[in-house]
Amino acid sequence: MFWKKNRQQLVYNKILKDIESADFMFENLENIDLDSKLSTNEKVFKEIFQYCSDVVFRPIEIQNETKILLIYIDGLIDSKTLDQIALKPMLFHGLPGALSKVQSMEQIIEQHLVAMAQVQKDSKIVDVVNGILKGYVIILVDGVNKALVAELKGYEKRSVEEPSAEASVRGPRDGFTETLRVNTSLIRRRIRSVKLKMEPMTVGRVTLTDIVIAYVEGIVPNSVIEEVRKRIQRIQIDGVMESSYIEEFIEDVTWSPFPQIQNTERPDVVCSSLLEGKVAILVDNTPFVLIAPMTFWSGLQAADDYYERSIYSTFIRIIRYALFNIALLFPSLYVAIVTFHPQLIPTALLMSIAAAREGVPFPTVIETILMEFMFEGLREAGIRLPKTIGSAVSIVGALVIGQAAVQDGIVSATVVIVVSTTGIASFAIPRYNLGTAYRFLRFPMLILAGTLGLYGIIVGVFSILIHLLKLRSFGIPYLSPVAPLILKNLKDVFVRAPRWNMTYRPELISGANKKRALEGQQPSPKHEGRDK
Repeated sequence: MFWKKNRQQLVYNKILKDIESADFMFENLENIDLDSKLSTNEKVFKEIFQYCSDVVFRPIEIQNETKILLIYIDGLIDSKTLDQIALKPMLFHGLPGALSKVQSMEQIIEQHLVAMAQVQKDSKIVDVVNGILKGYVIILVDGVNKALVAELKGYEKRSVEEPSAEASVRGPRDGFTETLRVNTSLIRRRIRSVKLKMEPMTVGRVTLTDIVIAYVEGIVPNSVIEEVRKRIQRIQIDGVMESSYIEEFIEDVTWSPFPQIQNTERPDVVCSSLLEGKVAILVDNTPFVLIAPMTFWSGLQAADDYYERSIYSTFIRIIRYALFNIALLFPSLYVAIVTFHPQLIPTALLMSIAAAREGVPFPTVIETILMEFMFEGLREAGIRLPKTIGSAVSIVGALVIGQAAVQDGIVSATVVIVVSTTGIASFAIPRYNLGTAYRFLRFPMLILAGTLGLYGIIVGVFSILIHLLKLRSFGIPYLSPVAPLILKNLKDVFVRAPRWNMTYRPELISGANKKRALEGQQPSPKHEGRDK
């Protein structure tokens, strides 16, 4: 026994020396257990958290017999609650006399003195340190080689608010926040089923960021869950600041302009995606949740489509599809026709365009690219500026610059109309990242149109279509259910069928449970009782 204690003391002396060295790696402590002596544990943790002024070491002595040490980070725990439910019972009530003879010290403190909801035991130094960094209260007792890890988080957090980037006319007004547990509760409130699973993971060697993989068991394919787990587990990075860090590591094709993973701030969008057979990835410290797999058509669907009547949603969706085609092709078609194919323009309109272009020193393709560049610059300036002046600067800047450019003959009025119409059409795309892809592709399309005319546009469109046909998101074709064609799943692509008619989940996305509603629920004005 003496040899064992002496050997353990030598191990701890080596640990203290290693911590002081510059090349010390925290992973070296992975298999080291806590010591039974409180003073030794205190030295180790004080060396680990050296120069960390926010880490509090609070020693307590109960009835001059039992020494206890509390370790926590100031600002990550609720100090008032800690005083009430942990410190006050220990300092004023002491140890129950009858219990101390029949129970171990950690059992007495855990079951009778510390009235916390979640308390677990850890014996490894690494686990205890991770608990401190995650905002837990660590309770060390002299003579015990285990630590009580109690959850008492109390840091400042933003309240639940309406998402600013995905506002809707009708529907829920709550949105995700930067707190992971709040976000999981918003999902759990909507899907009250034991089949809703939330698997915890940790990514980031330095930040130790908490991640949750959410899915509905039986609805999501097992192959998709397994692939999501594998891609996240192989991420080796120092820190994760936002869910986009995870997105770039797990997407299928890095250099594609089209997003393969959807992101959203709306809990209702996440829940509806889970019920279709998709997987949600929640990351701590960000309100944006990732949804995989993603299809091209889901990027063009808005939350309002499912809260309005189907006939109105279908009408709006058709208009939206027309607008995103305008956002991509309108400037290119104008450049190609005016430059190479003026015979396609009616004579009256051609004369008007020619009169507007009189005195303009640049070719049509150059002036269009210049105006597109200025429009994108004004849009970015409006985003980066404070909200109170951002919208005013972008609107006034567009009016002043556009009017001055036309008056001075630098650009024609027709180009200003074309670029403005294109910009307005791009705002109709519900997903910002998909709209950004169209903004990016507009410039190569303009160059093709300015050099090859309509043939260049055809080459560009076919190149985009071929790329979309080859693209996959976690093994799911990006253009499904259009390519490959699945007729029964087209009820929620170009149109939005009534809910009683959408009885099946997407064929390629969902797992074994593909039926989401019973058939024969079409409403009828007839009443069965009266008919009899």
